[in-house]
Amino acid sequence: MRAARYDEPYEDLLGLWSDLEAALSVLLSEPLRIPGFTLKLQQIDLWLQDLITHDTDVALYLMFQRASSTTVGYSPSHALVCASLCHVLAKRLQLIQSERDTLIQAALTMNIGMTALQNQLAEQREPLSPSQAETVKLHPMEGRVLLERLLVRDALWLETVQHHHEVLPPVPLAQLQPVQRLVRILGTVDRYAALISPRKTRSGRSATESLQILQQGQQYADEVKQALADVVGLYPPGTYVQLDNGEIAVVLRRGPTAADPQIASVIDASGHGLYPPILHMADRKPQISSALARSSLTLDLDLRSMAQLGVHSARGSAALYRMVKLPGSKVY
Repeated sequence: MRAARYDEPYEDLLGLWSDLEAALSVLLSEPLRIPGFTLKLQQIDLWLQDLITHDTDVALYLMFQRASSTTVGYSPSHALVCASLCHVLAKRLQLIQSERDTLIQAALTMNIGMTALQNQLAEQREPLSPSQAETVKLHPMEGRVLLERLLVRDALWLETVQHHHEVLPPVPLAQLQPVQRLVRILGTVDRYAALISPRKTRSGRSATESLQILQQGQQYADEVKQALADVVGLYPPGTYVQLDNGEIAVVLRRGPTAADPQIASVIDASGHGLYPPILHMADRKPQISSALARSSLTLDLDLRSMAQLGVHSARGSAALYRMVKLPGSKVY
């Protein structure tokens, strides 16, 4: 595994995230064939922490773009999205370090009992067969059994994986036992990430709609849901929004409030792609009318170029104005 070098071009950072997902995919697909499973999983966690700490908004951007746009390699992608969201939530929810570490390990491995099937189901248009339905039903316990074969001895990790689909009473986190607390957090994140992700049988939902669905279910309507809204925003980086001037924009970075992110218009009011995209400054930014699901866009946007704008936007207004001299960007 390569360590992140922050003096390298942004393209290398994007490559590092791709490498991380590829490493996790190998680990989850062939766990019994890889020596030192737990050590390699810890290395992936450290790698994940390194990349998120470097730039949380870019991490969120890449995760939400990936989660909302493709069904390929769903299982490791979903695990990485969930682990990343758990990482940023752990700090907001003030988890102790040992619980934070176990939460990430459980997020990365909660579906290890059905990795191949989960990838298959994301691409499958037909209803589940009886044998597939049985595998899905049993995968939490199968995941625990497999982790035990991989010499995982952390009881909290094993129990969190075993119970990660259980619905708990809607009581404050502080009143729950550690395993219940981690199950509550992981279950909320798992559901949220699944709602955003498309399947062959349905389109992914917008991040805002996904949060609203979580709120409707009482088992998720607690401080975990609120913390999720606080840390990623109503319009997370990497998601799309309809503006009141008729344009469609992509969210680049979180803003001062959950409802006020940094945005760049990518489609004009007539439905034509904007190249270069238009970066909106805070003092003259159009208002967001609604969130959009990725499936509602008819244009394919370049992930690399758009996320590059997010990196530049983190450097402040002066840097944004200097971007006028660079190809591929306008600032309004």
